[in-house]
Amino acid sequence: MTEQARKRPEFRNINALTDLPSYRLPPAGWVSILHRISGLLMFVFLPFIIWMFDNSITSEISYAKFAAVFNVGCSFVPGWMMKLVALALIWAYLHHLIAGLRHLYMDVNHAVSKEFGKSSAQVTLSLSLVLTVVLGAKLFGLY
Repeated sequence: MTEQARKRPEFRNINALTDLPSYRLPPAGWVSILHRISGLLMFVFLPFIIWMFDNSITSEISYAKFAAVFNVGCSFVPGWMMKLVALALIWAYLHHLIAGLRHLYMDVNHAVSKEFGKSSAQVTLSLSLVLTVVLGAKLFGLY
């Protein structure tokens, strides 16, 4: 028997500390993990989202206080930190929406191929980041 025929694949447990840092995740894997993280972020920050919505539509005075929180801050939290939290929520919403639309499209059209999965994952990642940068620039007052 040759050396090639005798060599069998080795299946072993993965050690999270030594194997995972060197493991290269495909783009579809990143989209899947980030889809879960973005959903968790939106769920955890739901009270903050409700507070923002309530203060932005209640009255003109509450809207002025709401806008001041992003410029001046609120008690011990500086304004730039509030903007970063809002930016994280913007990314979470956009990524979750785009990744969800990707999954719906793949389910409806039975578009389950390695090539389409990779290209649609790259589009999802880039589109969510580009839109986050555009809306983040607006949030931080660059235009």
